[in-house]
Amino acid sequence: MTENATKSVPALLRFLKSLPPAGAQICATAAPKTGASAATLELRTPTARFGVAPAILLLAARQGLIAREGTRIRPLPEAQAYLARHETPEPDFARPHRDIEETTASVDGETVRVTRNLAESPLSALERLKGRAGETYFPCEALAAGERLHLDFTRGQLQPQITMRFEPRLGTSVKGDRGSVADLSDTAIAARLRVNRALAALGPELSGVALDICCFMKGLETVERERQWPPRSAKLMLKTALMALHRHYTPPARREMRQWGEEGFRPEL
Repeated sequence: MTENATKSVPALLRFLKSLPPAGAQICATAAPKTGASAATLELRTPTARFGVAPAILLLAARQGLIAREGTRIRPLPEAQAYLARHETPEPDFARPHRDIEETTASVDGETVRVTRNLAESPLSALERLKGRAGETYFPCEALAAGERLHLDFTRGQLQPQITMRFEPRLGTSVKGDRGSVADLSDTAIAARLRVNRALAALGPELSGVALDICCFMKGLETVERERQWPPRSAKLMLKTALMALHRHYTPPARREMRQWGEEGFRPEL
């Protein structure tokens, strides 16, 4: 957007808010106001009349926000999206792609209110899947295990790099080397070991679907298409993998070994 178009955004927003869904009719041309360089077009709606500068009308048409049919002007669906993006002081172009939820979380032993984006990862969307009887399809402990695997995967710096990295390296590397274990921190190395142990516990049959959805953030339909699985089979495989992952993270408690015997069974020294 050019500098002139940026300066015209407030006037364009006022025009779009004044334009009803049914549109408006150009009824007259008013003389230019004091200090203005062009005349003002008067628009008439069933309930009111308002003026708009021809430059604002032209800007709205160029951006595909309105359609003009003779003297009739009507808003296009893109006009509502444009208003939604610019209603906040700073345009939030990612807002239509988010699913925001206000909830509580425990931070340092205190309960605080936090904002979650339910569309941030496929695991968040899985919380809303229901079974045949209306129960939650994925148990809470299964989703918690998937989030733990994703956290270790992130801490281990195992995501593929798709952009340039500007942070300093922890160690020196040979030209062409993409990073060896010597360049990793102890935290990253420990996280990689935990990921390797978790995937080994799942085995080759279940580790792939857990990696695709929990770590590479793929959707269920994408996994089914890439692996040529039947429809709605990925969620069953994922549920099996996450429950196995939960058992790996929370092994059963060991039973305390106890001895018993009659009184006096111990030898006297």
